[in-house]
Amino acid sequence: MAMIDPYGSRLYKDYEKVMKDFGLEQLPDLPEENRLMRRGVVFASRDLKPVVKAMEERKPFYVLTGIMPTSERIHLGNKMVVENVAYFQKHGAQTYILVADLEAATARGVSLEEAKKRAMDFHIPSYIALGLDPKKTTFYFQSENSNVINFAYEAAKKITLNEFKAVYGSADPGRIMAAVTQVGDILFPQFEERMPGVIPVGIDQDPHIRLTRDVVNRMKDRKFFSPAAIYNKFTPSLDGELKMSKSRPHTCIELPDDPKKVCKKIMRALTGGRESVEVQRKKGGIPEDCMIFELYKQHLIEDDKELQKIHDDCKAGKLLCGEDKQHCCELMERYMKKLKKDIEAARKNVDKLNFIRF
Repeated sequence: MAMIDPYGSRLYKDYEKVMKDFGLEQLPDLPEENRLMRRGVVFASRDLKPVVKAMEERKPFYVLTGIMPTSERIHLGNKMVVENVAYFQKHGAQTYILVADLEAATARGVSLEEAKKRAMDFHIPSYIALGLDPKKTTFYFQSENSNVINFAYEAAKKITLNEFKAVYGSADPGRIMAAVTQVGDILFPQFEERMPGVIPVGIDQDPHIRLTRDVVNRMKDRKFFSPAAIYNKFTPSLDGELKMSKSRPHTCIELPDDPKKVCKKIMRALTGGRESVEVQRKKGGIPEDCMIFELYKQHLIEDDKELQKIHDDCKAGKLLCGEDKQHCCELMERYMKKLKKDIEAARKNVDKLNFIRF
């Protein structure tokens, strides 16, 4: 059986096995699927039908994700989650963004004051720049939400130590506190009104979903909806070895980043090229093994026909790796410049955002 670890850097390649081992479902038909959904980057879901029904019947439902304010940059995995949150927001979801400042303090040693500063100066403006509608988004800080903290203690009584170890692999106090607090966060939108909710995550975060669903099942008298989830594949590191991680900066693209530095990384990236130009022109490349093509598919090219042409030209030997990498550099430079501009614009309006005050 596969082991899903929310704290590791493993790159899962057999997603069908992951789906089978953890009881995940195919993504159901959704209206106006976004780039990630229609290309299979969002590859699975868990219990999404109540959310789809609420979308179709225009009934209340919510989407929620968190910000971990431990760094001055985010990564492409964050980008995918925000794009999926924005998708459900566009289709009527009540949208919640929590700042996990308690978890940052407990697990990463970042003070609450520093966490708040980083969130307001960078993380929240970045999430808005990536597609959130700030006028339709509710924000809160974990440390200020006494309702979540109080509920975390209730949730903790419903979980045994052995069950926690079975889900997470280990059970040190910091992880336990962070996990039960996340249960409170995931269910927080239902404290006043019971309604379906969806949590977009990378597959490594599934333990948090499973733990929350277990707690809901043991609190049937509270009549919570079990949280649904959708799961995106990882953006692989540029060498194709692990999921993209800030712990390996030479193979990771952070947001925002200096375009020249990013281009140097792209030029060293693993491709699906052959051993020589002559062989590649004759046999064609292998875009399925190419990290440049993954960047196109997941992040840089919106038009499906354009992406298909790149795929076909590579397979036919018409597109060589050097030319392909240069094109990727140009697209990435354009993207980074726009993102930086959008973050700066969003930063000017953070004092006008809808923060819950407790």
